[in-house]
Amino acid sequence: MDKSIIHFDLDAFFVSCERSMDSRLNNRPVIIGGTGNRGVVTAASYEARKFGVHSAMNMRMARQLCPEAIYIRGNGSLYGKMSQEVTNILMQELPIVEKSSVDEFYADLTGMDKFFGCYKFAKELRSKIIRETGLPISFGLSINKTVSKVATGEAKPNNQINVAHGYEKTFLAPLSIKKIPMIGDKTYKTFTLLGIQDVGLVQKMPIERMISVFGKNGRTIWERCNGIDDTPIKPFHERKSISSERTYGIDTFDQVMIKTTILAMAENLAFQLRRGNKLTSTIMVKVRYSDFQTYTKQISIKHTSADHILIPAVTELFDKLYNRRILIRLVGVRFSGLVDGHYQIDMFENTKKTVNLYNAMDTIRNKYGDHLVRRAATLGEGSKTIGNQGNPFDGRPPVLLAHRHR
Repeated sequence: MDKSIIHFDLDAFFVSCERSMDSRLNNRPVIIGGTGNRGVVTAASYEARKFGVHSAMNMRMARQLCPEAIYIRGNGSLYGKMSQEVTNILMQELPIVEKSSVDEFYADLTGMDKFFGCYKFAKELRSKIIRETGLPISFGLSINKTVSKVATGEAKPNNQINVAHGYEKTFLAPLSIKKIPMIGDKTYKTFTLLGIQDVGLVQKMPIERMISVFGKNGRTIWERCNGIDDTPIKPFHERKSISSERTYGIDTFDQVMIKTTILAMAENLAFQLRRGNKLTSTIMVKVRYSDFQTYTKQISIKHTSADHILIPAVTELFDKLYNRRILIRLVGVRFSGLVDGHYQIDMFENTKKTVNLYNAMDTIRNKYGDHLVRRAATLGEGSKTIGNQGNPFDGRPPVLLAHRHR
């Protein structure tokens, strides 16, 4: 039986998430990424891409190409939440789903023609995702993963393509060789030196010639250009860790700023744990110095998702780790050993009010965004807060804080 493999890709995913929270960003060039001089572009809207902006570009260059764009640092928690919403829909509707990245998915629809018609089912599923999440999404449907992924790229933005069985080579032939997965800049340059720019020419080349030029990868490239790919769908499994990192625009000694950063990371990661009904048992802190030497330290704890347990542990690890007393370039926090579960009230702790406070804070975050309620010490310059700031590093439950609407 011929297979039917679908590839879904959320269009300009990070930008679409931001637009779902702020409609003023619609139809305007939007660039997401690090905002400092060392920052790079994480994502760019289609409007910004017209100016030549693309992911991994230096932010300084992006500003030169598209100075009128709206620049956003990004909200990883929001993107993770919306990615999970799409994942949940796919997992409910499909028997096997492969989540290849935060915004890309594969699924095997083989056999569904007997009941629904694969293409019809795929269109209805795409419509459901758009309707329930508000996110634009494209898909490609074909006999294998390679052709489906390429088809998705051709369908974008916000559309769909079905490559009928037997037409894989015909579909691929006129396309640029760069559109074949695994063809990077170096390989493309080699093809250009050979006078080859489209897939059709590779289809006509002897496979032996491809192997002589590209080694063992030559066979894989030739097969993919000919629409051959037997790579299986890898079922999605829940992640076993979550992490956050921050690279400073300028290497720093500033202990207040550094501790503010790791505090914000720990608080946000703890919220992500509770939102995903997860508990962690291992905490790791990472420090990278200005000479690029990187050090880590970790501890094991009882499974928890509570701020007042995780945050003191993170700051204690940092205090033990930071001993070189030279400029810091990057800090990171990682929670691993994740298991399903909710934070339980310890019978020896007076934490009922704390748990209720977490529930109240998380309810507001889920409804209005994860940065609306935060500890005072994690607020950046220019933020306005309501509440008593207190000492955020003393391990006590947080005072409820909220940004004023701007």
